[in-house]
Amino acid sequence: MTQIQNSRGILWMLAALVTFTGMDALAKTMIADYPALQVVWARYTGQTVILAVIFLPRLLPLLRSRHPGLQALRSVFQFGATAFFFLSLGHIGLAEATAITDVNPVLITLGAALFLGEKLGPRRIAGIVVALIGALIIIRPGLGVFQPAALLPLACAICFAGFAIATRKVGGDEDLRTSLLYSALFGTLVTSLMMPGIWQPIAPADLWKFALVGGLGSFAQFCLIRAFTMAEASAIAPFGYLGIVFATGWGIVLFDEWPDGPTILGALVIIGAGLYVWHRERQLQRQG
Repeated sequence: MTQIQNSRGILWMLAALVTFTGMDALAKTMIADYPALQVVWARYTGQTVILAVIFLPRLLPLLRSRHPGLQALRSVFQFGATAFFFLSLGHIGLAEATAITDVNPVLITLGAALFLGEKLGPRRIAGIVVALIGALIIIRPGLGVFQPAALLPLACAICFAGFAIATRKVGGDEDLRTSLLYSALFGTLVTSLMMPGIWQPIAPADLWKFALVGGLGSFAQFCLIRAFTMAEASAIAPFGYLGIVFATGWGIVLFDEWPDGPTILGALVIIGAGLYVWHRERQLQRQG
Protein backbone atom coordinates (compact mmCIF):
# COMPACT_ATOMS: atom_id res chain seq x y z
CA MET A 1 0.00 0.00 0.00
CA THR A 2 1.48 3.31 -1.05
CA GLN A 3 2.29 6.22 1.18
CA ILE A 4 -0.17 8.36 -0.81
CA GLN A 5 -3.00 5.93 -0.01
CA ASN A 6 -2.06 5.96 3.67
CA SER A 7 -2.02 9.77 3.67
CA ARG A 8 -5.46 9.92 2.07
CA GLY A 9 -6.73 7.35 4.54
CA ILE A 10 -5.49 9.49 7.43
CA LEU A 11 -7.37 12.49 6.00
CA TRP A 12 -10.55 10.41 5.83
CA MET A 13 -9.95 9.31 9.42
CA LEU A 14 -9.58 12.93 10.56
CA ALA A 15 -12.80 13.83 8.71
CA ALA A 16 -14.56 10.96 10.50
CA LEU A 17 -13.32 12.12 13.91
CA VAL A 18 -14.34 15.74 13.34
CA THR A 19 -17.77 14.59 12.17
CA PHE A 20 -18.31 12.04 14.94
CA THR A 21 -17.32 14.50 17.68
CA GLY A 22 -19.43 17.19 15.99
CA MET A 23 -22.40 14.82 16.05
CA ASP A 24 -21.76 14.14 19.75
CA ALA A 25 -21.62 17.88 20.46
CA LEU A 26 -24.90 18.41 18.60
CA ALA A 27 -26.45 15.51 20.52
CA LYS A 28 -25.37 17.13 23.80
CA THR A 29 -27.24 20.34 22.87
CA MET A 30 -30.35 18.29 22.02
CA ILE A 31 -30.25 16.22 25.22
CA ALA A 32 -30.69 19.43 27.19
CA ASP A 33 -34.27 19.60 25.80
CA TYR A 34 -35.17 16.06 24.73
CA PRO A 35 -34.76 12.53 26.14
CA ALA A 36 -31.41 11.02 25.21
CA LEU A 37 -33.04 7.97 23.63
CA GLN A 38 -35.12 10.24 21.40
CA VAL A 39 -31.84 11.70 20.11
CA VAL A 40 -30.50 8.15 19.61
CA TRP A 41 -33.69 7.43 17.63
CA ALA A 42 -33.00 10.44 15.39
CA ARG A 43 -29.42 9.31 14.84
CA TYR A 44 -30.39 5.80 13.67
CA THR A 45 -33.59 6.72 11.84
CA GLY A 46 -31.75 9.37 9.86
CA GLN A 47 -29.09 6.84 8.88
CA THR A 48 -31.74 4.27 7.91
CA VAL A 49 -33.52 6.74 5.63
CA ILE A 50 -30.26 7.84 3.98
CA LEU A 51 -29.08 4.26 3.40
CA ALA A 52 -32.50 3.18 2.12
CA VAL A 53 -32.46 5.97 -0.47
CA ILE A 54 -28.87 5.24 -1.55
CA PHE A 55 -29.28 1.44 -1.75
CA LEU A 56 -32.95 1.35 -2.83
CA PRO A 57 -32.42 -0.65 -6.06
CA ARG A 58 -30.53 -3.39 -4.16
CA LEU A 59 -32.09 -3.07 -0.72
CA LEU A 60 -33.59 -6.57 -0.42
CA PRO A 61 -30.49 -8.47 -1.68
CA LEU A 62 -28.29 -6.47 0.71
CA LEU A 63 -30.46 -7.52 3.65
CA ARG A 64 -29.58 -11.19 3.04
CA SER A 65 -26.83 -11.96 5.52
CA ARG A 66 -24.52 -14.97 5.72
CA HIS A 67 -24.13 -14.35 9.45
CA PRO A 68 -27.50 -13.10 10.78
CA GLY A 69 -26.62 -13.99 14.37
CA LEU A 70 -23.34 -12.07 14.29
CA GLN A 71 -25.03 -9.17 12.53
CA ALA A 72 -27.62 -9.04 15.29
CA LEU A 73 -24.86 -9.12 17.92
CA ARG A 74 -22.93 -6.35 16.11
CA SER A 75 -26.07 -4.25 15.99
CA VAL A 76 -26.77 -4.74 19.71
CA PHE A 77 -23.24 -3.66 20.60
CA GLN A 78 -23.27 -0.64 18.29
CA PHE A 79 -26.63 0.48 19.62
CA GLY A 80 -25.38 0.07 23.19
CA ALA A 81 -22.28 2.14 22.44
CA THR A 82 -24.35 4.99 21.00
CA ALA A 83 -27.02 4.87 23.71
CA PHE A 84 -24.58 4.78 26.63
CA PHE A 85 -22.51 7.64 25.20
CA PHE A 86 -25.50 9.88 24.47
CA LEU A 87 -26.96 9.14 27.92
CA SER A 88 -23.67 10.23 29.52
CA LEU A 89 -23.69 13.60 27.75
CA GLY A 90 -26.49 14.89 29.94
CA HIS A 91 -24.34 14.44 33.05
CA ILE A 92 -20.63 14.86 32.21
CA GLY A 93 -18.53 16.90 29.82
CA LEU A 94 -17.93 15.93 26.21
CA ALA A 95 -14.14 15.73 26.66
CA GLU A 96 -14.42 13.53 29.77
CA ALA A 97 -16.88 11.17 28.07
CA THR A 98 -14.73 10.90 24.95
CA ALA A 99 -11.54 10.30 26.94
CA ILE A 100 -13.09 7.46 28.95
CA THR A 101 -14.57 5.92 25.80
CA ASP A 102 -11.13 5.91 24.19
CA VAL A 103 -10.07 2.95 26.33
CA ASN A 104 -11.82 0.87 23.65
CA PRO A 105 -8.68 0.08 21.55
CA VAL A 106 -7.04 -1.77 24.44
CA LEU A 107 -10.35 -3.46 25.32
CA ILE A 108 -10.51 -4.65 21.71
CA THR A 109 -7.04 -6.15 22.16
CA LEU A 110 -8.24 -7.98 25.28
CA GLY A 111 -11.44 -9.16 23.62
CA ALA A 112 -9.60 -10.37 20.52
CA ALA A 113 -7.43 -12.55 22.77
CA LEU A 114 -10.41 -13.94 24.69
CA PHE A 115 -12.80 -14.54 21.77
CA LEU A 116 -10.71 -14.64 18.59
CA GLY A 117 -7.70 -16.54 19.87
CA GLU A 118 -5.22 -13.70 19.29
CA LYS A 119 -2.08 -13.75 21.43
CA LEU A 120 -2.13 -11.69 24.63
CA GLY A 121 1.35 -11.21 26.03
CA PRO A 122 2.45 -9.43 29.23
CA ARG A 123 3.11 -6.13 27.43
CA ARG A 124 -0.40 -6.02 25.99
CA ILE A 125 -1.83 -6.85 29.42
CA ALA A 126 0.22 -3.98 30.87
CA GLY A 127 -1.20 -1.63 28.24
CA ILE A 128 -4.75 -2.69 29.10
CA VAL A 129 -4.19 -2.19 32.83
CA VAL A 130 -2.61 1.25 32.33
CA ALA A 131 -5.47 2.39 30.07
CA LEU A 132 -8.02 1.37 32.69
CA ILE A 133 -6.01 3.26 35.32
CA GLY A 134 -6.26 6.30 33.06
CA ALA A 135 -10.03 5.90 32.96
CA LEU A 136 -10.15 5.61 36.76
CA ILE A 137 -8.14 8.85 37.06
CA ILE A 138 -10.89 10.62 35.10
CA ILE A 139 -13.79 8.83 36.85
CA ARG A 140 -12.20 9.23 40.30
CA PRO A 141 -14.13 6.58 42.24
CA GLY A 142 -14.20 7.08 45.99
CA LEU A 143 -13.81 10.85 45.70
CA GLY A 144 -16.47 13.50 46.11
CA VAL A 145 -16.38 14.38 42.42
CA PHE A 146 -17.37 10.86 41.33
CA GLN A 147 -20.81 10.36 39.82
CA PRO A 148 -22.28 7.07 38.54
CA ALA A 149 -22.93 8.66 35.12
CA ALA A 150 -19.15 8.59 34.55
CA LEU A 151 -19.47 4.82 34.17
CA LEU A 152 -21.68 5.26 31.08
CA PRO A 153 -18.78 6.08 28.71
CA LEU A 154 -16.95 3.03 30.07
CA ALA A 155 -20.00 0.93 29.18
CA CYS A 156 -19.88 2.60 25.76
CA ALA A 157 -16.22 1.55 25.36
CA ILE A 158 -17.07 -2.05 26.30
CA CYS A 159 -19.92 -2.13 23.78
CA PHE A 160 -17.75 -0.61 21.07
CA ALA A 161 -15.09 -3.23 21.70
CA GLY A 162 -17.74 -5.93 21.38
CA PHE A 163 -18.93 -4.34 18.14
CA ALA A 164 -15.37 -4.27 16.74
CA ILE A 165 -14.72 -7.91 17.68
CA ALA A 166 -18.02 -9.06 16.15
CA THR A 167 -17.14 -7.09 13.01
CA ARG A 168 -13.75 -8.85 12.85
CA LYS A 169 -15.54 -12.18 13.23
CA VAL A 170 -17.82 -11.39 10.31
CA GLY A 171 -14.68 -10.47 8.35
CA GLY A 172 -14.75 -10.26 4.59
CA ASP A 173 -17.62 -12.75 4.23
CA GLU A 174 -20.22 -9.99 4.43
CA ASP A 175 -20.91 -7.03 2.18
CA LEU A 176 -20.07 -3.86 4.09
CA ARG A 177 -23.38 -2.33 3.02
CA THR A 178 -25.21 -5.23 4.65
CA SER A 179 -23.46 -4.51 7.94
CA LEU A 180 -24.33 -0.81 7.71
CA LEU A 181 -28.00 -1.59 7.02
CA TYR A 182 -28.31 -4.09 9.87
CA SER A 183 -26.87 -1.64 12.41
CA ALA A 184 -29.09 1.21 11.24
CA LEU A 185 -32.27 -0.88 11.09
CA PHE A 186 -31.71 -2.42 14.53
CA GLY A 187 -31.16 0.96 16.18
CA THR A 188 -34.21 2.40 14.43
CA LEU A 189 -36.44 -0.54 15.41
CA VAL A 190 -35.41 -0.63 19.09
CA THR A 191 -35.69 3.11 19.66
CA SER A 192 -38.96 3.35 17.70
CA LEU A 193 -40.48 0.78 20.09
CA MET A 194 -39.39 2.99 23.00
CA MET A 195 -40.72 6.25 21.59
CA PRO A 196 -44.40 6.00 22.67
CA GLY A 197 -43.34 6.09 26.33
CA ILE A 198 -40.77 8.89 26.12
CA TRP A 199 -41.60 10.93 23.01
CA GLN A 200 -41.45 14.68 23.45
CA PRO A 201 -42.90 16.84 20.66
CA ILE A 202 -40.16 18.38 18.54
CA ALA A 203 -40.20 22.15 18.30
CA PRO A 204 -40.18 23.32 14.64
CA ALA A 205 -36.99 25.28 15.34
CA ASP A 206 -35.24 22.01 16.33
CA LEU A 207 -36.23 19.89 13.33
CA TRP A 208 -32.95 20.66 11.58
CA LYS A 209 -31.02 19.26 14.54
CA PHE A 210 -32.88 15.94 14.37
CA ALA A 211 -32.22 15.72 10.63
CA LEU A 212 -28.58 16.74 10.98
CA VAL A 213 -27.66 14.26 13.74
CA GLY A 214 -28.62 11.37 11.45
CA GLY A 215 -26.78 12.89 8.51
CA LEU A 216 -23.61 13.47 10.53
CA GLY A 217 -23.65 9.90 11.85
CA SER A 218 -24.02 8.51 8.32
CA PHE A 219 -21.28 10.70 6.88
CA ALA A 220 -18.91 9.91 9.77
CA GLN A 221 -19.34 6.17 9.23
CA PHE A 222 -18.76 6.63 5.50
CA CYS A 223 -15.51 8.51 6.22
CA LEU A 224 -14.39 5.81 8.64
CA ILE A 225 -15.06 3.06 6.13
CA ARG A 226 -13.19 4.98 3.42
CA ALA A 227 -10.25 5.43 5.77
CA PHE A 228 -9.90 1.74 6.59
CA THR A 229 -10.53 0.74 2.97
CA MET A 230 -7.87 3.06 1.61
CA ALA A 231 -5.09 2.84 4.21
CA GLU A 232 -3.44 0.31 6.48
CA ALA A 233 -5.16 0.03 9.86
CA SER A 234 -1.80 0.35 11.60
CA ALA A 235 -1.19 3.70 9.86
CA ILE A 236 -4.57 5.09 10.90
CA ALA A 237 -4.86 3.79 14.47
CA PRO A 238 -2.76 6.44 16.30
CA PHE A 239 -4.82 9.26 14.81
CA GLY A 240 -7.97 7.91 16.48
CA TYR A 241 -6.87 9.54 19.73
CA LEU A 242 -7.21 12.98 18.16
CA GLY A 243 -10.91 12.50 18.85
CA ILE A 244 -10.18 13.59 22.43
CA VAL A 245 -8.67 16.83 21.10
CA PHE A 246 -11.62 17.51 18.79
CA ALA A 247 -14.15 16.70 21.52
CA THR A 248 -12.34 19.04 23.91
CA GLY A 249 -12.50 21.77 21.27
CA TRP A 250 -16.24 21.31 20.73
CA GLY A 251 -16.78 21.29 24.51
CA ILE A 252 -14.89 24.57 24.98
CA VAL A 253 -16.50 26.37 22.03
CA LEU A 254 -20.10 25.23 22.52
CA PHE A 255 -20.41 24.56 26.26
CA ASP A 256 -17.50 26.41 27.89
CA GLU A 257 -16.37 23.04 29.30
CA TRP A 258 -12.68 23.15 30.16
CA PRO A 259 -11.19 19.78 31.17
CA ASP A 260 -9.61 19.79 34.61
CA GLY A 261 -6.18 18.44 35.55
CA PRO A 262 -7.22 14.85 36.35
CA THR A 263 -9.15 14.62 33.07
CA ILE A 264 -6.12 15.78 31.08
CA LEU A 265 -3.83 13.41 33.01
CA GLY A 266 -6.18 10.47 32.58
CA ALA A 267 -6.57 11.18 28.86
CA LEU A 268 -2.78 11.27 28.42
CA VAL A 269 -2.44 7.96 30.28
CA ILE A 270 -5.10 6.36 28.05
CA ILE A 271 -3.48 7.73 24.89
CA GLY A 272 -0.05 6.56 26.01
CA ALA A 273 -1.33 3.06 26.77
CA GLY A 274 -3.17 2.86 23.47
CA LEU A 275 -0.16 3.99 21.46
CA TYR A 276 2.02 1.48 23.31
CA VAL A 277 -0.34 -1.38 22.43
CA TRP A 278 -0.48 -0.15 18.82
CA HIS A 279 3.34 -0.04 18.68
CA ARG A 280 3.57 -3.60 20.03
CA GLU A 281 1.07 -4.83 17.43
CA ARG A 282 3.11 -3.25 14.64
CA GLN A 283 6.23 -4.94 15.96
CA LEU A 284 4.46 -8.31 16.02
CA GLN A 285 3.21 -7.78 12.46
CA ARG A 286 6.75 -7.13 11.28
CA GLN A 287 8.04 -10.21 13.09
CA GLY A 288 5.27 -12.30 11.58
